[in-house]
Amino acid sequence: MPIKAVLVISIIKGYAIHSHGSVNYASERYQQVSRRLIVRCPAKVNTCLAVGPRDHQGYHPIRTIFQAIGLFDTLIIEEGSENRIESDWPDFPQENTLSKVLRLVSELIDVPPLSIRLEKRIPPESGFGGGSSDAAGLIRALTSWYGGPPVDQACEIASAVGKDVTFFLQGGKSLGEGYGEIVTPLPDDEPNWLTIGRPSEGVSTVLAYAALDEKRPSFSSLSHSEPYSNDFELVAPARSLDIKQALLDAGASAALLCGSGSAVFGVFESKEEACRAESSLAGIAQSTWVVPTLSREESLWMS
Repeated sequence: MPIKAVLVISIIKGYAIHSHGSVNYASERYQQVSRRLIVRCPAKVNTCLAVGPRDHQGYHPIRTIFQAIGLFDTLIIEEGSENRIESDWPDFPQENTLSKVLRLVSELIDVPPLSIRLEKRIPPESGFGGGSSDAAGLIRALTSWYGGPPVDQACEIASAVGKDVTFFLQGGKSLGEGYGEIVTPLPDDEPNWLTIGRPSEGVSTVLAYAALDEKRPSFSSLSHSEPYSNDFELVAPARSLDIKQALLDAGASAALLCGSGSAVFGVFESKEEACRAESSLAGIAQSTWVVPTLSREESLWMS
């Protein structure tokens, strides 16, 4: 496990987040008073994503660069009389990444009943990793309040819930290897602005991998030397590729599918340029966003 992951989780133990969004460094005193925590869980994009062949376990190794972005789900966590997980998302399943984290952590440390509300703004089947980010946000919260689980077990839980959950424990910009769970932090870049468009059609990650297997049975060697490349564009929906071309035509320095899709992001130097480009997606994208890339500190503590 990368050393940085240990450092990040250890740091979390000393912080708590106010409902107003500021960070309270005297977490012991704060927790005694409030017992209410608000955690923002950022989305991610992959600025490159190379997919290897299916291995003997039935999984695909990947090599990718993760980048946290300023599109958030929000967790509102309070101690209560019974465990309750609810969301404003209409199709929120009863078994979800939050329930998995709560069950696994509770097997290791004593966790009192919690009321957890998820305000969902990151759409599924888009390549943003929203469910994984929510899971990491809950792990961070439980670490902050209850001092556990231990670092190595927290990372095991993260990987068991979703392979990219480990990245969201670190945030910022990171290299992902293995199946995405081997995460090495990279220096934060200068911030960029992204214009993102999502077509009405979502993409199942499982089906995207299956389609890629059929499209290209033998894979090139894994590499992240080529910036802004994504193997899933070989099997992306046509409307996703239309959005990519529209962003390039609007002046994006690069445009790429988000993860396995279906959303697409374009890179711009300023918010003004990104906002102008957003208008070019009218009639092509069902949903659009203009968001900044986030530093490691911002992706962990902006709340």
